[in-house]
Amino acid sequence: MRSRSVLTVLIATVLTALLAACSSSSGASSGGSDLQAVKSAGILRVGTEGTYSPFSFHDPRTNQLTGYDVEVAKAVADKLGVKVQYVETPWDAIFAGLTSNRFDAVVNQVTKNPERSGLYGLSSTYTWSEGVIATRADDSSITSLGALKGRKSAQSLTSNWAEVAKDAGAQVESVEGFTQAITLLKQSRVDATVNDSLAVLDYQKSTGDQGVKIAGKTGDVSEQVVATRKGSDLVAAIDKALAQLKSDGTLKKLSEKYFGSDVTVKPTA
Repeated sequence: MRSRSVLTVLIATVLTALLAACSSSSGASSGGSDLQAVKSAGILRVGTEGTYSPFSFHDPRTNQLTGYDVEVAKAVADKLGVKVQYVETPWDAIFAGLTSNRFDAVVNQVTKNPERSGLYGLSSTYTWSEGVIATRADDSSITSLGALKGRKSAQSLTSNWAEVAKDAGAQVESVEGFTQAITLLKQSRVDATVNDSLAVLDYQKSTGDQGVKIAGKTGDVSEQVVATRKGSDLVAAIDKALAQLKSDGTLKKLSEKYFGSDVTVKPTA
């Protein structure tokens, strides 16, 4: 899951709550059936960013929308017996689009938390991620958060992971994003970077770089789910589809395609 700044999350939550209060969206939230509407239309409308690699992005070679979440959404739609229609929407407006019925579901690495559980209908977990510490492959001196004390860690200051590194006693080197953090790490200008496991796995899978490794875990685990409108009967249908996709190996196959690892199962301690 991409870490969102606290301010961004707060603004998005306030906007969503205001729109939810005045929205007259159709479907189960207003007494009808979202599932029936989807079946009747033959289309599952999915809100997704389209700018968030490797989850939802445009292939630079073809300009076609693709990614892990894009393929998961299509697989869910296939199980429901309908086609998928992607509605590309910026993250800050994606929940407002959901509550105003621009689409039926959000498939965009939505992290499950109590606040969202109160505002939306959330599916069962289809992706698990955890906080990890990445180091150079030849460095065996860092295996836990405690080992970061006094060491340099490259972090985006707008990310929650910067706070995790600071709390561990690391000297935080400010960077613009994960790519720059990895560059500084490989140049030995920093000792580590703390980030989400999916970001590191994606980097390793897409580049084949053996010079960086996951050296330790932070203990932070998050669950990614599909979001629908609160009270929507689509939740049960999506849960059934996800269970089938897990049982027939589709989710594992997609996971390994994008991350080289099965991120559909809960991480072990």
